[in-house]
Amino acid sequence: MARSWSRLTLAGKVLFTIIPILLVLTLGLVLLVVVAGKPIVDFLAANLWLVRFVVAATAVLLLTIPTAFVVGYMELKGIAFMNLRIGPDRVGPFGSLISVAHGLKMLAKEDFSPTGSDRVVFTLAPVTVFLATVMTLLVVPFAPGLFGADMNIGLLYLFSISGLTVVGLLMAGWASFNKYSLLGGLRAAALVISYEIPLTLSVVGLLLLAWTMSLNQITLNQAGWFTDWYVFKQPLGALIFFIAATAEANRTPFDLTEADSEIVAGYATEYSGMRFGFFYFAEFVNVFVVSALIVTLFLGGWNAPFPWPEAWAIHGGLDPGSLGIGLLFLIALVPLIGTLILAAPFFLARSSMPAWQALVIGFVLFNLVAIVAIGGWAFISFDWVTGLFWFLGKTYVFVFLFVWMRATLPRVRIDQLMGFAWKWLLPASLLNLFVTALAIVLVHPK
Repeated sequence: MARSWSRLTLAGKVLFTIIPILLVLTLGLVLLVVVAGKPIVDFLAANLWLVRFVVAATAVLLLTIPTAFVVGYMELKGIAFMNLRIGPDRVGPFGSLISVAHGLKMLAKEDFSPTGSDRVVFTLAPVTVFLATVMTLLVVPFAPGLFGADMNIGLLYLFSISGLTVVGLLMAGWASFNKYSLLGGLRAAALVISYEIPLTLSVVGLLLLAWTMSLNQITLNQAGWFTDWYVFKQPLGALIFFIAATAEANRTPFDLTEADSEIVAGYATEYSGMRFGFFYFAEFVNVFVVSALIVTLFLGGWNAPFPWPEAWAIHGGLDPGSLGIGLLFLIALVPLIGTLILAAPFFLARSSMPAWQALVIGFVLFNLVAIVAIGGWAFISFDWVTGLFWFLGKTYVFVFLFVWMRATLPRVRIDQLMGFAWKWLLPASLLNLFVTALAIVLVHPK
């Protein structure tokens, strides 16, 4: 057996390893359902809150993967475009799979721990940073009814969890047994302590107007025309929040925790492999999180900038289930007929084009038409699809703005970073709070 195993290719070894494991797991799952199926169903029915939490946590974790890949690709392509370069154009169409290649490269690299490092803390640091970023998404409302948890202290939870990021960076700097890493961790601690105060104070005026800490209710308060968005009621608060959140996310021009001109790569100097990947995975997700928070608090969240006319609210009038057996024929024939119809003009227009190329073009065009048609129907039929469209559209505008800032703004000095927080942002946030409170007292004296 040992001789036969050694003669197998790598693919054969993987195949003969995975198949028995899958068979055992399948058999175990079948036995579990047969023996304990009803008690499990009864337990889940009695604890729907637990089911919702597990589903929400799983969905948030899965959401981070495409989000990080999209933001990473936007940075590579966007910065290349602004610098008059081509950017990635080899892996996938227009280089769109370059993020996947980078992820596989991280998995393939050696995961090295330096001599003298605290192995446990060194390993837990990237996990802490990543989970602190992901856990903030649990309270972000993406669309009507589409959120992980609607906490009445959602904003307080948000600031508490996001503050854990600096703990992970400080752990990484201390555990690396490297003076440059330690300096990066200390800078991260100083940065977050300084900018957390104006960041928190910038939304206190908004809380006085909203009378709630629930992000879902704050979004609902901004329904209607875009003039109801809090950015027009709290313009100074929105500006302070944007600047402080940029610093909290360690984004340009405040990325002093990894200043290569002074401290090599800061907290990440000694990291490699997937542990290094987790830090930058979290950074890309954090760009999306910060953009989503700005949109939720000040730009109406999932709300459109104008009320939708009632004539559009058809609320899913189509019922595919009513077609019965005809639905199967529809699914089988429509793609085939649509592909042939869309391929015919290309085949007839160019006699030199092979039939298979025309069919491929027709198939791609049919899929594009089907996606647009189904997406348009869902957009005008379901509130959550409409809300998700507006939310993601606004959010990725700010993601692009962060990419734009990285491509254009120079990194500030550490003394400028600290002085700006204490001398300018803190007084401005206090001024915004006092002016808002005074306006509320004058307008509503009771």
